[in-house]
Amino acid sequence: MPNTAKKEQSANETVSLDSKDLAILALLQQNARITVKEISEKVHLSTTPVHERIKWMENTGVIKQYAALVDYSKIKKGLMVICYVSLKQHSKSAGAKFIKHILSLNEVIECYNISGEFDFMLKVIAENMDDYYNFHVNKLSQSENIGNVQSVFVMGIIKQTHVVVH
Repeated sequence: MPNTAKKEQSANETVSLDSKDLAILALLQQNARITVKEISEKVHLSTTPVHERIKWMENTGVIKQYAALVDYSKIKKGLMVICYVSLKQHSKSAGAKFIKHILSLNEVIECYNISGEFDFMLKVIAENMDDYYNFHVNKLSQSENIGNVQSVFVMGIIKQTHVVVH
């Protein structure tokens, strides 16, 4: 059974999950609002151990946060763009400045440091093409160290999930 005491977890350290932990995690990924009582019934444990296991997964960083998934088109953000960005300079401070700038841009909903021809991949949502153009010209391009940006417009979403444990 997991130790419920909070312990420091390094970023690369993994934790061992047993079959009950995986079952609890799968249920929470399907519905983060499921009650401990409902989970208990489905995994055949009493509520106290289920609650302790959930707290342990939160404390060890297995569960990072609970969130609501939003249909972007319903909030007038129906255009999704993948932006590949390369920097002119690759110093630690130049990269940190770019990251700080990206973190301030609400249109950027995901940012990845990648290898290859480009340095970063951004997932951007906008209302329409004019809105994206405004973002690109007046916000993204204001970062002084951008060398090249390639925008790829998402035509349709085939698979989009947050579930990693089934």
